[in-house]
Amino acid sequence: MSGPLPEVPGDAGSLRVLPTTRRSVSPIVIAAMLVLGIVLVCAAIGPRIAPHDPNEQDLFVGLSDPSAQHWLGTDDLGRDIFSRTVAGARSAVVGPLIIAVGAMLIGAVLGLLAGYNGGAVDSGVSRWVELVYALPALLVAIVVVGVFGGGYFLAVFLLVILFSPVDTRIARGAALDQRSRPYVEAARLLDLPRWQIMYRHIWPNVMPYSLANAFLTFAFALVSLAALSYLGLGVGPGAADWGRMLSESRTLLFDNPAAAIAPGVAIALTAVSVSVLGDWLSERFSERGRSR
Repeated sequence: MSGPLPEVPGDAGSLRVLPTTRRSVSPIVIAAMLVLGIVLVCAAIGPRIAPHDPNEQDLFVGLSDPSAQHWLGTDDLGRDIFSRTVAGARSAVVGPLIIAVGAMLIGAVLGLLAGYNGGAVDSGVSRWVELVYALPALLVAIVVVGVFGGGYFLAVFLLVILFSPVDTRIARGAALDQRSRPYVEAARLLDLPRWQIMYRHIWPNVMPYSLANAFLTFAFALVSLAALSYLGLGVGPGAADWGRMLSESRTLLFDNPAAAIAPGVAIALTAVSVSVLGDWLSERFSERGRSR
């Protein structure tokens, strides 16, 4: 025979609901948020908080090891490595951000059109997606940007097009799932225009998945733009850019390793942090979808 139920503290005659435990955020995710926050601050006000002018040359100092005045030393032109690494966050964030947002918007437009309308529209968009998806994005970017003589924003524009098929597939799949839902049928019965049903009713339910994928697109774009700059096809010579710094400092690896290691570590940490946040957001959205 069971004993009396334990009394729950509270007002007499009231039923108190105990709070449910929320899933805690992983320390890895917190670390990724911290790294990304630092990179965003450096991208916004990097040249202002850098201890030295990133482009200032001091030939009297020349190549030097890390010291109290130059925390990561200087390169062969006497430029402060730490200051250039801080300032280089701007080109590392602006280009990938444009690529991620641009690819997401193109994918949203094409994916919703294909998923909602079906038929010839779906077939045409799917063939275009398969064609572009089959192309090696970085190799195509190297060839095209090389033919036109290089250029940071030319590379950005090209990668927007080459990265959009993944976003198109995500938006199309989510639109296919949503178009048979009752709220879409109700909108059709109200004789609402197709564009209004797609972009005012379906898109808000598709956007979380596209947003989570945008983080992964950002990471791939960051590495791709750094690779193009390393090959001399991105930013111009002497610019404070992580990929360009890595290229210019590769011969200094045995004289001042920090000159090459600092931009390489910055690229790796930023790309990994953004990927971790993208995976975390994807899991959160998936769990929310299963709980409905």
